[in-house]
Amino acid sequence: MKQLTIFALGLTLLFSCNNPKTRYNTFNPGKEWKDNNDVHINAHGGGIMFYNQKYYWYGEHKVEGKIGNTAQVGVHVYSSKDLYNWKDEGIALPVDSIDSNSDISKGCILERPKVIYNEKTKKFVMWFHLELKEQGYKAARSGVAVADNPTGPFIFIESVRPNKSSWPINVQEYHKLPVSDTIKGNYCGEKGCLPAHVDSLNILGRDFKNGQMARDMNLFVDDDGKAYHLYSSEENSTLHIAELSDDYLSHSGRYARFYSNRYMEAPTILKTSKGKYYFMASDCTGWSPNTARSASADDIFGPWVEIGNPCIGPDSSTTFNSQSTYILTVQGKKDAFIFMADRWTPENPIDGRYIWLPIHLVNDKIELKWKDKWDLSVFKE
Repeated sequence: MKQLTIFALGLTLLFSCNNPKTRYNTFNPGKEWKDNNDVHINAHGGGIMFYNQKYYWYGEHKVEGKIGNTAQVGVHVYSSKDLYNWKDEGIALPVDSIDSNSDISKGCILERPKVIYNEKTKKFVMWFHLELKEQGYKAARSGVAVADNPTGPFIFIESVRPNKSSWPINVQEYHKLPVSDTIKGNYCGEKGCLPAHVDSLNILGRDFKNGQMARDMNLFVDDDGKAYHLYSSEENSTLHIAELSDDYLSHSGRYARFYSNRYMEAPTILKTSKGKYYFMASDCTGWSPNTARSASADDIFGPWVEIGNPCIGPDSSTTFNSQSTYILTVQGKKDAFIFMADRWTPENPIDGRYIWLPIHLVNDKIELKWKDKWDLSVFKE
């Protein structure tokens, strides 16, 4: 009898380890979201890649306390077949805890990692916003890493200021004029920090030789396989959309700038089956949530036309107390997109919650409405 009891206990433990207590069949925005180990998913500022019938969610791995606002571990990855339930696949890109001179040494700021698959090279490519350790937000660099498998390990290649010695395709002649020697090399990156309009100061020209600043960012692969890097630039005042090289590991030098002095953070993008592009971003107010912006275009290089706040109803002025991070395309359904956002908790970043909501396309605009609970049946096949 004792042996049978021990055997039964062993089966119970085995069953519980392989069958998590928490299973989901709905999205529950703002609530704790547990993985297969019954641990709150740790993939903040993240993005989703679909590959070989699985979704892969990459995001910042946070730790408890304010130190969690710096990279102490690296980029976490999870996998899912249904988008509701996620398996912990470990750390896809670890920070360097040995070499203090590494660009991604432990304690740097590594934000908004995104991964795309290159059909030509058969490689998985990760880009992220990188700030060097103990330099605050002065570096404004983009990091790139590559892997042979979606779960990694990703190998860090380098960090750069994008588009060094390249003018945007919509450059103005005044940008090419000499820059005043009174212009500082860095400003604080918030609204009100620049003493004049960004074009009057010519921050674009200031950074021409060393490359453009790049902070909040995203990636997008178009129908033709061309990939693009969207990032907040010029002291966060202006959005850049930059084409990547064919292998996705560098910039082609072809890019454009939009919304100068408008301060667009947390850029996200989608493309409909009709070929229309939509863009969503936030204002620039630090950790505090603000009113979302949206825009549309018929070409990724514009012109982009703003179409207002996509959020409707209570808390719409704060994007439902969150900030955009990615727009996910749901596979197998036409024009089905999910808005992904973070509800930041900078005092204890590991406790940050996720806001996922369905995007509705209405009269050539995008709309977001709060839902306490929802599932994929909201989308038509």
